[in-house]
Amino acid sequence: MFGLWKTWKALEARGIMGINRRNADYVLKYNKRHLYPIVDDKIITKERAIQAGIHVPEMYGIISTEKEIEKLDQIIGGRSDFVIKPAQGAGGDGILVIADRFENRYRTVSGKIISHEEIEHQISSILTGLYSLGGHRDRALIEYRVTPDQIFKSISYEGVPDIRIIVLMGYPVMAMLRLPTRQSGGKANLHQGAIGVGVDLATGVTLRGTWLNNIISKHPDTTNAVDGVQLPNWDGFMKLAAGCYELCGLGYIGVDMVLDQDKGPLILELNARPGLNIQIANDCGLTQRTHAIEAHLEKLAKDGVQESVEDRVRFAQDLFGHVPAQ
Repeated sequence: MFGLWKTWKALEARGIMGINRRNADYVLKYNKRHLYPIVDDKIITKERAIQAGIHVPEMYGIISTEKEIEKLDQIIGGRSDFVIKPAQGAGGDGILVIADRFENRYRTVSGKIISHEEIEHQISSILTGLYSLGGHRDRALIEYRVTPDQIFKSISYEGVPDIRIIVLMGYPVMAMLRLPTRQSGGKANLHQGAIGVGVDLATGVTLRGTWLNNIISKHPDTTNAVDGVQLPNWDGFMKLAAGCYELCGLGYIGVDMVLDQDKGPLILELNARPGLNIQIANDCGLTQRTHAIEAHLEKLAKDGVQESVEDRVRFAQDLFGHVPAQ
């Protein structure tokens, strides 16, 4: 027991944030409960983002009841690819990605051929709340299928890589690229076997990778290096993430974004309780960075100053970047 306590004190000294501190000092402190539906429901998030002029994957339609499943053909139309997901799902569960049509059937992104009836059954399962937070009845969202930028072709296995940036009161704190693997079934979910790769806030260059809590330098499926990759349009990602504070009003969030080869940076979803594995990927604790932002906010409040999105991004890049921003 003493050994565990000693280990934890050593981690604390490095600024590693544990789940209790995250919940007490950040989630409960900065996230007002009545605002949670804005981030817990992907449809509400998307509607708010569209109103704010923030780019998101196009929404084709919503199915809210069993009766509305009849609208599926109308919603899909002649499209050969699309995504169906639960509005209140978590961890990527319940998401169905259709990549192409095959005669009168559909081909999923993993190559599986399924029928129209199987898609309807999946939507029905979503509506019952099978994948929702708390098991409550849910809605099914049908939307544009993101095509990953070509830069990810050599360092990702199927699926869509995404970028998570943790944001405190509008200030980016830490960033991570999540890469699907064969083990994760093409999903960018670390708990299912995806890779987490730290990202330099100043430049958008990838740092090192972590896979199943092990430090790695190469993708296990493509065998290509995951570090030293320059993510395109990095300042765009940083500004998108920082602007989500005004979008949802929550002070401590994880912003999940993707880079589409045609549409550029898009916001996928927001998370009011972002995980802590991002610290492993960056070999750096969150606490020292969050304390620095809180101290900065106190000084601004005394001076009666409010910073813009651009100011907040610049502050984070200057203070937390491994390499000074150009």
